[in-house]
Amino acid sequence: MANNATPDIIYTKVDEAPQLASVSLLPVIQSFAKAAGVTVGVKDISLAGRIVATFPEGLTAEQRQSDDLAELGQLVKSPDANVIKLPNISASVPQLMAAVKELQDKGYAIPDYPEDVSTDAQKAIRARFDAIKGSAVNPVLREGNSDRRAAVAVKNYAMSNPHSMGEWKSDSKTTVSTMSGNDFFSNEKSTTVTAGQAGDARIELVAADGGITVLKDGLSYAAGTVVDATFMSARGLDSFLAEQIAATKDQGVLFSLHLKATMMKVSDPIVFGHAVKVFLQPVFDTYGEKFAAAGISPNSGLGALLEQVAELPEGAEIRAAIDAVMADRPALYMVNSDKGITNLHVPSDVIIDASMPALIRAGGKGWGPDGKAADTNCVIPDSSYAPVYEESVSYFKETGALDPSTAGTVQNVGLMAQKAEEYGSHPTTFEVPHAGTVRIVLANGDTPLEHAVEAGDIWRSASTKQAPIEDWVQLAISRQRAEGCQAIFWLDASRAHDAELLKYITPLLADAGMADKFQIMTPRAATRLSLETIRAGKNSIAVTGNVLRDYLTDLFPILELGTSAKMLSIVKLMNGGGLFETGAGGSAPKHVQQLTQENHLRWDSLGEFCALGESLKFLAETKENQSARILGTAVESATQGVLDHDKSPRPKVGQTDNRSSHYYFALYWAQALAAQNEDADLNAKFAPVAKALAENEAAILAELTSAEGSPADLGGYYLTDQGKTENVMRASKTLQDILATL
Repeated sequence: MANNATPDIIYTKVDEAPQLASVSLLPVIQSFAKAAGVTVGVKDISLAGRIVATFPEGLTAEQRQSDDLAELGQLVKSPDANVIKLPNISASVPQLMAAVKELQDKGYAIPDYPEDVSTDAQKAIRARFDAIKGSAVNPVLREGNSDRRAAVAVKNYAMSNPHSMGEWKSDSKTTVSTMSGNDFFSNEKSTTVTAGQAGDARIELVAADGGITVLKDGLSYAAGTVVDATFMSARGLDSFLAEQIAATKDQGVLFSLHLKATMMKVSDPIVFGHAVKVFLQPVFDTYGEKFAAAGISPNSGLGALLEQVAELPEGAEIRAAIDAVMADRPALYMVNSDKGITNLHVPSDVIIDASMPALIRAGGKGWGPDGKAADTNCVIPDSSYAPVYEESVSYFKETGALDPSTAGTVQNVGLMAQKAEEYGSHPTTFEVPHAGTVRIVLANGDTPLEHAVEAGDIWRSASTKQAPIEDWVQLAISRQRAEGCQAIFWLDASRAHDAELLKYITPLLADAGMADKFQIMTPRAATRLSLETIRAGKNSIAVTGNVLRDYLTDLFPILELGTSAKMLSIVKLMNGGGLFETGAGGSAPKHVQQLTQENHLRWDSLGEFCALGESLKFLAETKENQSARILGTAVESATQGVLDHDKSPRPKVGQTDNRSSHYYFALYWAQALAAQNEDADLNAKFAPVAKALAENEAAILAELTSAEGSPADLGGYYLTDQGKTENVMRASKTLQDILATL
């Protein structure tokens, strides 16, 4: 246990609000764990840390750091893994470039991110950066499938203290618009690799004259792997976007685009760029060649485009043309009305699984440029999962808002192990350079998947291995047996990929005698039934693929709990270890902004509390560590105490914030350990700590809040200064002194 080379539990260093919160919380965790003989180590998977680890050659010995993500990638394949993973940045190109600039300003000799590549050296640097951007962390660590649900204490609290819900009206003009063809859904083809086809594979583009361009080689598919291929027509996408811009203006509602340019880091930035270009089509018709010559790409968003245009000799002229077009377009859904940041400014600002549930919770309203809430045309180009949101909007128009005080809950069992499905498609996604046929050539020469494409089309392939599929089905069976409630596989038998999955699912359910315990429904139908179920106060288990796992574990928690950050998120690693994620709340950049301006951090660490309790209980089971079990049980008591006593963070200065919440968590945790009678040694250690924490409540809170309302200096954003950050986040010397006694 404590003497192992690898700590009993690994806590991850990440980014933005959850990382700042961990500077306050982690000393509490490590001190309490140490007293019980449990070691808690830290691995750096932050964006800045990954950049530094990727480019060590120009750095000093003091600046270099190990590749912690690669180390964790090996650890999660072992039965000894016990990792608590906090939300990290899934970096868009603008975020990546900002992080590089900050590191360079701090003296790190990191190369610039090459947006345009022509030389082999630039291509090599770009390839290294591309391994960092987007969802680079999750596919490495998720060597198991997902079990996400609301912890009992969290759900009970939400029902007793329901969050606000916007009013839905039957005459709401809010709609969800999606492509009816020429998209990833309609063009999808899928196959299951046979033993005779297994082995090396490649992706080729065959031109009309027979010339072959190898887009990707070095692929390998094991027998039983489900392989998909599809494409989105650039011509069809532009036509759809132009139609929706015109329709939005006619309807007098806001125009909003909903993608996930972070997780779908190759395809969705391209789709985003199409939207920016079509929205400003007259400008690109006139100045497109100048933009190309200056290296200005719409994929980086309207914000970057405006900055780059300002530096051109014709900058004022082009800006006037942009303003004229914007004035003639429909009003845009805003990220920040006060600062004029629109939906189209930054590709990573509007993330579908956060933006759509928030809009649905708000009664279908989004913020317009005038700072007022308004109905919205929610444009989701690909129709693969848009029906989930379309059906949700239709349902609430018919029935009115959900009542959190009586609603049941939707749990999720998600197929995500070993880069399953679309989220593993980044290395096999391409913007087609010229017309032709893209095909996958398998080891035996078979070409089961091919598409005729045009220049600019977005083609991608994804794969899902047999073992994760089978593990996913068994996890679903286990969860249904434990819960005994409604369980639905969200699959569309008419979709090529889903049809291949069903070839595995149907016999596995039959062999387990569980076929009658599960329904198989299209995402649209499953959405309707699940909403009806929880409105009746009952529970449901959504058994889904990787993307819907991500989308639904925001949608339903935001409706039920008011946030997705409080979800219990367990990844049962396929080789026996455990990965405990701290909810789906993102990394909350606006929270950081408030902290730097007002020294108030409203990030809620409830997800970390839940993950910690599960991690300790898992440690107890796998290592027969009874002290860890007692610690874990006490964590649950402390979490309940934070909720019962209303000690979660609030949004305004003068209210409880993240650091004060951590103090109360420590107090309730110590009190639970002091009150238990299973371990006399732990009782003796924590009784004086509990007493000291209680007696010094006023002093600790005064120290923690003494600087509230004033700016906080963190010494950086992506790479904060350790000393300055600790001064901000560990402002109570009294609390630190008490922890030091353990």
